[in-house]
Amino acid sequence: MTPPPRPRLLVAGVGNIFLADDAFGPEVIQALDARPLPAGVRVRDFGIRGLDLAYELLDGYDTAVLVDAAPRGHEPGALSMIEPELPDATSGAAAPPEAHGMDPAKVLALAAHLGDGPLPRVLVLACEPQVRPRGDEDIIPGLSAPVREAVAHAVEALHTMVPVLLADPAATPPLVRPEENAPAPAAGLPHLVAGAAEDR
Repeated sequence: MTPPPRPRLLVAGVGNIFLADDAFGPEVIQALDARPLPAGVRVRDFGIRGLDLAYELLDGYDTAVLVDAAPRGHEPGALSMIEPELPDATSGAAAPPEAHGMDPAKVLALAAHLGDGPLPRVLVLACEPQVRPRGDEDIIPGLSAPVREAVAHAVEALHTMVPVLLADPAATPPLVRPEENAPAPAAGLPHLVAGAAEDR
């Protein structure tokens, strides 16, 4: 019997479920249980396990979509899609991911350092947080209202993006259905070098 083909696309939720809007990525992954993505996609919540994500990125995917909360100066709950510039293995020593955080830039640097070949194409589906924890706060349960509303929009966006990426991993997928698209300014995450961006 022929084994099923390896997933070609990874959708990874990242963030700390105990730190308010940082839980956006895991919440989106949980919401996808009710609306599964098509075959050929692996959906996984990595939480704050940066080392696990770094190794997963080396598993032969064409594309990886990271779902994360990221402050970019938009209205709370606004979705953005960016394509970071990927590091290479020669760009210096890779800092280990933080024990209680998930910095995508550090994860990508570590994956590049650990792997023998190129990383998959990486896109970040980011949500503007409203509530961001301060250094002296250990637990802030629950998403803010605009970010909780954005979870459903992110699920819809992934159902729009993923078929495009499965058909052509180099395509620039829209955040929304083509008939809903509008021109958007370019922007970047503070902790990632931005390539292309689209905002909603």
